[in-house]
Formats: sequence, C-alpha cells, structure tokens
Amino acid sequence: MTTTASPVANGHQPHNVSAVLNYWDDPGDGSSPTPIYIGKGRITNERPHLPHQFTVSDVTGHEGDYTLDGQGFQYLRHSSQEKEFVDEQRIRDVYYPECAALLKQTTGASRVHVFNHKVRRGPTQWHHLGLKNLANRGPVTKTHVDQSYKGAELRLRWELPKEAEELVRKRYQIVNVWRPIRTILKDPVAVADANTVPDDDLVSAIMVEDDYHGEQWVVRHNPAHKWYFKHGLTPDEVLLIKCFDSDRSVARRALHSAIEDPAYKDMESRQSIEVRCLVLYDD
Repeated sequence: MTTTASPVANGHQPHNVSAVLNYWDDPGDGSSPTPIYIGKGRITNERPHLPHQFTVSDVTGHEGDYTLDGQGFQYLRHSSQEKEFVDEQRIRDVYYPECAALLKQTTGASRVHVFNHKVRRGPTQWHHLGLKNLANRGPVTKTHVDQSYKGAELRLRWELPKEAEELVRKRYQIVNVWRPIRTILKDPVAVADANTVPDDDLVSAIMVEDDYHGEQWVVRHNPAHKWYFKHGLTPDEVLLIKCFDSDRSVARRALHSAIEDPAYKDMESRQSIEVRCLVLYDD
C-alpha cells in the first residue's frame, strides 16, 4: 500500500535540528572540483568542503506539503517484502520491482528503469577507512546532487543506449528511493527545497565509478537554502529524492546530505538503502 505519509496527532512538537551542512569550498579561481573515483572496493573523495550551520526543519505532520514536482522530494508510506537487504540478488529480484511500481504509481510515468542501489551500514566518517572502504559504506555528509543536468543524460545514454535518441526527446527523470532498514535517528538525510536553490549555486563535478564516467553537482554555500528532514523515519516509509527532471517547469533537483543530529550522535551506525531510477514518460 502506498499513501502520502499522514499527519501525526495535533500537538506534535517538531524535532528541528541545528546542524552542519558541508558545502564545496569554492577556491574562486574557476577551477573544477576534484573528481571522485569509485571502484575496486573503495571510494576516493578529496574535494574540500566547509561546514555551515543551518536549522533543518522536521516535516512530521506536514509530509503532504512536499512533492517531487513542487520541492523536489516527497515522503510516502510504503511497506516492502524485503526487510534485511543483505542478499544482493533478492534486492534486485524483489525490491527493484517494488520501487519501479511505487514510482510509476506516484508519478504516472510509463516506465521505470532501476540502474543501481547503495546499502549503507557504516560509520559516519567511513570515507577515511582506507582500502575497501566501500565495504563499510556509510552516510554522505556533503551537500550534493547525484547527477548534473548533463550527467543525467550521460546516465540515460549509458543505461539505455539503443533507445537514448528517442528518450531524450521526451520527459525523463532520475529519482532515488531512499528507505531506512532500521528506524533512522542517527545521521538522517536532509533535503533542500529546490525553489530555494538557484542553478548558479550548482557546480558540475566529475564522478567516475568503475567504467562509467558521470557528472554530478557540488554546491556553493547560500544561507537562503531551506533544509528539511523527517525525524524518526521508519522502514515502512520512503523518501523520494529527485536528482533530475527534463521538465523545466517543475522542481528539477533536490540537494541532499546526511546531517548529524547531536541528540543521537553516539548511537550505532545508520542502516539504509537507496535505489536509483530512471523514470520515463511517453511524451
């Protein structure tokens, strides 16, 4: 069953968080951000970032105010047959079709192509664990969008090369389906309202994963960005994060980043799964 997450009882006190968001440290000389390399069991990310303090607002009780086309993200209630997410083949055989069906139902798209997923169970500072750090993949604590506008087309052409010339003439999106494996208190994901983030704040950056050469956005700090999360997101809820939309009349992308909630910083590592999807339309 899929429904927009319902409001909680009257009198709920939102769990807003004063948190650090890490933004790209723009050297100001026009140079490009340092590329990220992912492969052979590890990730190398040496891009410099600087911390900036924001109030991140808890949407609990107001989940229905945020939509993919309105702000670039959306919270839904959705139960999965899969609960543990430890069997890679079962994730592909069972969970991928669930995510595709959820996105078709939510967006009205004609087709959804799931192209990869990431399970995260590692510590907050997992990037610094050295060789094989992907085995301990944890939260990403740097503001970003997974694909730039150019990067979205690169991904489409990589995934569906025989159809790409036809597909790029129609509407298409890239949407992440983000789900807790256990209820999230430590290192929740925050998302920024797309309407508060002008394109001028986004900087294209190279991302190489095995044989795939893609492009994503890093972000210049802007105090006008408005950040949101849902406190205590459960395994029976998902967060849809729009990374790209070819329709220029709607929200096209949502910045996102894990944040550290000081109230839960000493808890065990977060467990979550994100599934990345190309969402395709007939026109």
